[in-house]
Amino acid sequence: MEHRQVLEALSGLLLVLFVAMISSTIVSTALPRIIGSLNGTQSQYTWVVTATLLTATAATPIWGKLADLYNKKALVQIAIVIFLVGSLVSGFAQNTSQLIAARAFQGLGVGGLQALVQVVIAAMIPPRERGRYNGYLGGVMAVATVGGPLLGGVIVDTSWLGWRWCFFIGVPFAVLALAVLQKTLHVATIRRDNVKIDYLGAALIAAGVAVLLIWVSFVGGSFAWGSWQTAAMVGGAVVLLAAAVWVESRAAEPVVPLDIVRQRTTALAIVASLAVGMAMFGGAVFLGQYFQIGRGFTPTEAGLLTIPMMFGVLVASTVSGQLITRTGQIKPYIVTGTLVLVAGFGWLSTIDHETSLVSVGGAMVLVGAGVGMSMQNLVLAVQNTVALRDIGAASSSIAFFRSLGGTVGVSVLGAVLANRVTETITQHLAAAGMHAPSGGGTSSLNLNALPEAMRTIVREAYGDATGRIFLISAGIALIGVVAAVFLRPAPLRTSIDLPAPADPDDTEVFAAVGAGSSTTSPIAEAAGPRHRR
Repeated sequence: MEHRQVLEALSGLLLVLFVAMISSTIVSTALPRIIGSLNGTQSQYTWVVTATLLTATAATPIWGKLADLYNKKALVQIAIVIFLVGSLVSGFAQNTSQLIAARAFQGLGVGGLQALVQVVIAAMIPPRERGRYNGYLGGVMAVATVGGPLLGGVIVDTSWLGWRWCFFIGVPFAVLALAVLQKTLHVATIRRDNVKIDYLGAALIAAGVAVLLIWVSFVGGSFAWGSWQTAAMVGGAVVLLAAAVWVESRAAEPVVPLDIVRQRTTALAIVASLAVGMAMFGGAVFLGQYFQIGRGFTPTEAGLLTIPMMFGVLVASTVSGQLITRTGQIKPYIVTGTLVLVAGFGWLSTIDHETSLVSVGGAMVLVGAGVGMSMQNLVLAVQNTVALRDIGAASSSIAFFRSLGGTVGVSVLGAVLANRVTETITQHLAAAGMHAPSGGGTSSLNLNALPEAMRTIVREAYGDATGRIFLISAGIALIGVVAAVFLRPAPLRTSIDLPAPADPDDTEVFAAVGAGSSTTSPIAEAAGPRHRR
């Protein structure tokens, strides 16, 4: 495809990716108003978020495998339709049970879009050229991550809109993306005979991940870490995932090809993605809470204050993408990105309820820059090492583990924050001769219903406790640094697919040069530029 054709197709892909991502972030500031309007409980509050993340995470590897077997354009359009239906039903929900079910259905489409956009781009653009386009992806993700909460706050604060428009607003953009992709996206389909889909493996993976995420969502709240429920859920998830590994190792068309996951680059990228996902998603969620509860800003103001992170992601992803395309090297930028991410979270670990907003903003720029240089480039590093037929499975594996890491990170960091806040509030109230508010931890978040003295104590507790979870995020991000350092340096290939060896004896030559050339003959590539001329 020519550059103009790529940009035309990319416009539709980026639009639908933006809509899919913003559907998850837009409810973060609007959810208290939504649950209050529907008379929901705290447990249902959690599940409105968890339901979407649960189905999206579990469905990601399945969408990726389908992309290796069927027409990628048709799959993207199917995912858009699923997302549209889920969005409309969510907007018309009359109670929290309907909303949770609709959000779970919407998550199937979100998971498909997040995985398939990466797959389609890999099928259009060679790895060497893909770096500069990753800047566009990073920018879209930055705007969706930071702009979503801001837009949600504006919508719920606007009387003539209301919270239902948090779900309706993405519908016209998704329809527009559907039309643009129908006209501009043309991806060849390689059809194979005797295609077999591993339904059993897919079911076991989905069930194992579902049980694990349900446990992560409720442990420490509905039941203790050392309870029988924990033993049953964790044990059940381990058994299901172990069975999935056994099935995948014997399936003719596995959903997650183990031979790809076991490769050094893919395995290290998965570890790094887990770490980046846990640090990034956990950090982003609690920054909004820090600004609103710990500092007293409105949802709209909190969204504006997170712009420095968006700026860091946008600039770093764009600049690093251009440099990667120019040099053909990717490892130095991934290593640098993970180091910058650790530095940013280390800086954020020093904040409290009185920290200068300039200092907080500077730390957020570093966090955004670290994410922009590492997250998308980890996907690119994996795509560079696999054949075109396995692009879907490889890309979705990275997205799957990153999403899983983000879910675990949010839950673990949330538990740490809740325990620290409860301890601090109890100590300060006792010192002031006051009693804790009735109704548990949820009432402390309703600041308008608290006396002024108690409101100040709650704000200080949240503002001071947030730094501790960012210190944990920095420790988690260090794992990503280690994984990035051990990545094998490899130049980005200039071909869409790996060139096939001429015969079995060429395997070693192919492995050495296949990542760096678009030539069809490995022997010619090994001979050097003079031979090619």
